[in-house]
Parts: sequence; structure tokens; C-alpha cells
Amino acid sequence: MPFNFQKMHANGDDFVIVDLRGQANFFNKDTAKRLGDRNRGIGFNQLAILSDCDDAAARLTFWNPDGSTLDACGSATRGVAWKLLLETGFSSIAVRTNRGLLTCSKEGNGLISVDMGEPLLRWQDIPIAEETDTLKLPLPGDPAACSMGNPHCTFFVEDVETVHVEMLGPATESHPLFPQKTNVHFVQVISPARIRLRIWERGGGMPLGSGSCSCGAVVNGIRRGLLDNDVEVECDGGIVRVKWDGAGSVFLTGPIEPSFSGVWSDDFSQNS
Repeated sequence: MPFNFQKMHANGDDFVIVDLRGQANFFNKDTAKRLGDRNRGIGFNQLAILSDCDDAAARLTFWNPDGSTLDACGSATRGVAWKLLLETGFSSIAVRTNRGLLTCSKEGNGLISVDMGEPLLRWQDIPIAEETDTLKLPLPGDPAACSMGNPHCTFFVEDVETVHVEMLGPATESHPLFPQKTNVHFVQVISPARIRLRIWERGGGMPLGSGSCSCGAVVNGIRRGLLDNDVEVECDGGIVRVKWDGAGSVFLTGPIEPSFSGVWSDDFSQNS
């Protein structure tokens, strides 16, 4: 079945949006994997599907390129917000995800801000396979863990440029301590108001950036007493800002840039 799509990125963290409002949501694991293939499909770090919703501008569901699902994606949520804010002319809108109702708003200089909800900090909510202190996991390097609707494991290091992300990332992602696998961060604290972040993304590999990973890394840094409540996060692709008061919602602010749009056709689907 042909459908329209939009490709966008947030500091190089690329995602695809498919708007199925007014239509049946026919997406499944195989469809997501086909679109996510960078050689035979469109390619993305995440896929966001818009559906009709009674109490929000749209319902969002998210897919990884390996066909797995996730409950949160800060970059794609900002991209959807950009699309809906442009469509409605409003200064703020709400979208519904598995994380709940998220409020998104326009900021100055073309930035989009999203209320990402409260982080989950208890071991069973992340989830961790066994009862443990989520500020100091029983792993080499003493990482911390939290959830932003998807699990996050954060290592604090002296120099992120010396970390073998491609080796340590997948090993930690699939560690038995994480029954649903985990996103993995490597954080260098530049100052209490700025970090350098490199990422291994669950089900996706090594992105140039990630909104939810930026949030998880800052939350764990604040919990460790290393960071202020307002932090600039420098990823490989650019900078976002994360705010958290230590108790309530986490706020993510950053740029969005449309890349291109197109139509996925029946013939293309059959030949892929």
C-alpha cells in the first residue's frame, strides 16, 4: 500500500515520520525493518507513526530499524511537533505516546521543546533483572541507570574520544542485567552545565545524537551530583539542552531539520 513519508533529523539523528491519521495503522515489525534498511529502504534511527487520538493532536508509536518498538524518542517527537505546529499554527500542542501525554512547544531560533515526562528510577521500572542500586550498577565502570520510557545505562568517563563505543556499547546493550536491553551512554563532564556524550542505541547502533539518551544521561549525571539542573549536551552531531529539577518532568530542547519527503510505493515494497 503506498504511503507518504517525511525524513527529518535532529543534529544528524535521523528519523522518518508516517502520518496515518484518518487511516488504519498497518505497520508491523516487517514493515519497519524494510523501511529502516539503509541500503534497500529509506533508513532511519527511529520511525514515528502518527495515528488519530481523541485527547491529543496525534498518537505516536515508535519503531527501531531492527523492527523492535520503543516507548520514547525525543528527536522524532520534536520532529512530529514541528510538523503539527506548522500545520496548526499553534505555539504548543500535545501528543500521546506510551509515556503518556507530552506537551511540545516552539522556542526561539527554530528550536522545539518537549516535556519528556518524569524519569523512572526504580530497578524494576527500568527494568533491571535483579534488585540493585540504580545509581551504581554491578558492572565494570559503575554505570548508573534510569528509564525515559526506554532503558538507559550511563558510564561517566574521563575522555569519551578514547572509549571503544562500538565494542562496549553492544556488550552492555545485551547484558543479562537488562531484560529488555538498554541504550548505552558514555559521558564526559566538561562542566556542571555541559557534557560531551557518545551513544550506543538499543536496536539501532551508533547515532550522531539521541533526544531520549541525552535526557537519560543528564538525569543520571544530576543524580550522581555531577551536573546542574540545566545542561548542554554535546553529541557527535550537535547540541541539545536538557533541564530536570530532580523530581518532575525532563525537558528536552533542540533543533529539527527536514531532509526530504516521498512516497513508498507498492512496486518499491515488492522489490525491496
